Formats: sequence, structure tokens, C-alpha cells
Amino acid sequence: MSTPSIVHSTFSIERTYPASPARVFAAFSTPATKRRWFVEGEGWHIDEFKMDFREGGLEISRFRFKDGPPVSNDTVYVDIVKEQRIVFSYVMVVGGKRISASLASIEIFPSGKGTRVVYTEQGQFFDGADQPKMRELGCSELFDKLGEELKLNG
Repeated sequence: MSTPSIVHSTFSIERTYPASPARVFAAFSTPATKRRWFVEGEGWHIDEFKMDFREGGLEISRFRFKDGPPVSNDTVYVDIVKEQRIVFSYVMVVGGKRISASLASIEIFPSGKGTRVVYTEQGQFFDGADQPKMRELGCSELFDKLGEELKLNG
């Protein structure tokens, strides 16, 4: 049996979108919209997605890539200020094994005719099952998908 380990890491991602703060906030707070950019994608099978967007509310995502192991993301919304910020904690589980726990914030700022988003995640990664750089890359790809969502469905 291996020795349990934990890696602590903090990273930030910034994007500016040609959409109003209201539209960007709605992309996080509207279940059908968030499902499109956050969990759907080619090769992904969605077993469950539900969200209760309010402080103390839960967001549950269960999915897998092709025939891969089941993945779950269980989120608790901690603090929400409409069109300004969203703070949440979440736990990731892959194949029944907890791989990380994180506290994350999304800050939303008007920027010219668009919106600047600053995402900051403070993560704890368990037993070498996930690495901070991979998480940062995955989150960066999600913010790219958010940009596509705002272009296509604006």
C-alpha cells in the first residue's frame, strides 16, 4: 500500500469575452447553458447533471469519456453575488477514488464592451491521482468552451 500524499496548488485563469456580465453570469447560473459548455462534448457520456444555483446549493455532474471510468464532480456553492462573483468548493472522484478537493472563485468584471473573468482555484490533489498542471489545463479548456458558448448562443 502506498503512502497517502497531498499536493497543494493555486492557479488563476483569465479570459475576456465579448459579452455582457449578465450573459457571462447566466452561462454559469442557467442549468441548460452550463451543461452545454461544462459537461457536454464529443466522446463524453453524461450520466447525470443537476444544479441548484444558490448559496448552499449543490451541483452534481456524473460522466465518463467513452468507455473510461466514471467521473464525478460534486460542487457546493458558497457565495454568489449576481453578475460579480461565484465562490464554490468541489470534489472530483474518478473510478470511485477521490482525487482532489478545491475551493474556487469566479470574478466577473465589466471590460469595455465585454467581460473579464478571473478564475482562481486552490486545490488539494490526493495520492498522485491528479496533478495541478493537468487540472489547470482542463479548466483552461473549459473557459475556452465557455467562450464558444457565448459566441454561438448569444
